[in-house]
Amino acid sequence: MPHAAIQGSNFGRDDVSESASISSGIAARYATALFELAKESKGLKALEGDIDALDAALNSSADLKALISSPVYSREDQAKAVAAIAVKMGLSALSANTLALMASKRRLFVLPHLTRTVQEMISAEKGEVTAEVTSAVKLSAAQAKELAATLKARVGKDVKLKTAVDESLIGGLVVKLGSTMIDTSIKAKLAALQNAMKEVG
Repeated sequence: MPHAAIQGSNFGRDDVSESASISSGIAARYATALFELAKESKGLKALEGDIDALDAALNSSADLKALISSPVYSREDQAKAVAAIAVKMGLSALSANTLALMASKRRLFVLPHLTRTVQEMISAEKGEVTAEVTSAVKLSAAQAKELAATLKARVGKDVKLKTAVDESLIGGLVVKLGSTMIDTSIKAKLAALQNAMKEVG
């Protein structure tokens, strides 16, 4: 990584994109090993549950985010904490051991990339696609089921929803399906209306 240190005036932007790329690369190696081991031991279903639980925890816990990314915590602190988390969450031995290895190598900071990559691998293995859905309020189980069915009819594959809430949307949904973005949010409609009014004015 020598050129990262001599970026010059574009240091900030290049450094961020470069570190994201490095994180993705490290995460991909761990994710591939984890996925292949789970597949060999017929443990993909358990792995899927572990990864979904970790992903939900990362999205809801500021403490967990701080633990994996802050340099304040030593390897030993991180190792003890992730071991306790693995027990509390009931993670499989494979997932728990992978977290322990990542802690010992100071690689826990790539965990968000790892969960995303493993989810994509499992979806591909099952012949399904993942849709990232952002809504103004949390979708009910019935709404999520109906949306998954609608998207399945559109793409011809089973669709797994990965949901998030963004209250600034006011209403409607933003759905990202692969490289396709479907934005039915009121926020987007208001922005389009404002742009149209500017053109008229």
